[in-house]
Amino acid sequence: MSFDSFLVPDEAPPQQRTLRVLIAEDSEFDAVLLIQYLQNNGCPATHERVWDPATMENALERETWDVVLCDYQMPGFGVLPALEILRRRGLDLPFIVVSGVVGEELCADLMTAGAHDFIVKGRLSRLIPAIHRELREAEARREQELARRKLSYLAAIVDSSAEAIVGQTVDGTITTWNAAAERLYGYSAEEAVGQSVSIIVPEGRRFEAENLQASLQQGLVVDPLETERVGKEGKSLDVCLTMSAIRDVNGHIIGASSIAYDVSERKRMEEERTQLISHLSDTLSKVKTLSGLLPICASCKKIRDDQGYWQKLETFVRDHSNAEFSHSLCPDCMHKLYPDFSRHVHT
Repeated sequence: MSFDSFLVPDEAPPQQRTLRVLIAEDSEFDAVLLIQYLQNNGCPATHERVWDPATMENALERETWDVVLCDYQMPGFGVLPALEILRRRGLDLPFIVVSGVVGEELCADLMTAGAHDFIVKGRLSRLIPAIHRELREAEARREQELARRKLSYLAAIVDSSAEAIVGQTVDGTITTWNAAAERLYGYSAEEAVGQSVSIIVPEGRRFEAENLQASLQQGLVVDPLETERVGKEGKSLDVCLTMSAIRDVNGHIIGASSIAYDVSERKRMEEERTQLISHLSDTLSKVKTLSGLLPICASCKKIRDDQGYWQKLETFVRDHSNAEFSHSLCPDCMHKLYPDFSRHVHT
């Protein structure tokens, strides 16, 4: 097989950093010629040659590589085993088959198996452009994967949030509905997504919701507010609501998100607290005349109230407190009024 064309310089691409090339090739001579071709055509490279699964595993374990150039078939090794090693390790490296002439059907099979391109050894003019193209595409795939993982992570955060988070388009169509929204409003995500957000807005709050939507579409900041929403069963819900506009990469508003949590229990406790304070204040106002000096008759023991009326002690205390009187006799009065009964009790 002739390799004369290996050393004929093509139009050199822009200078790049030194490539780290892993060459799966049973011929050391062929591997050296491939590296010389890259370097002579403005593509500096370092390399390591592997020729079986063990040497490839070892090279991948020790180093990070930019591209794999693989001969089609070698004794005990080849394209398919090499691709399987990369798959098993989760490596997405540009993988270019460099081999002798093969049929179109075999080329198609190699592409289906996961190879990114096929270069004939005797015609290497496509090699460097193919490497550059596959490096760009590999970088794009990495960026897409990072973006996918980021979105997945953010989705996990949203779904595990204790607050009901709802995404909607500019016209109010629900696009996302997390697990907390399911718990708060009663609709499943399947029921809610695609519906108008008005399904959770009570009739009396429609005007408020429309104003909020208009403010978001204008890019205005919407301060958190306490408002009312309605669940699937028609139950009214007191919620604290935060809304913000969603913008695309160009800064255009494409929707809105809302974060809500139930404040019904807090409001109930606040109402109970208000009622308790009111009750205590009322009670204190009723008993406050029992403090300080009270005008009391030295003879009949009646008490003069704030309006100047004289009342029996029992009546005055009952009207100004929650106390009730029960009649009995103290020991002194018992002895004075019923001496015989008193002596009998103490004997």
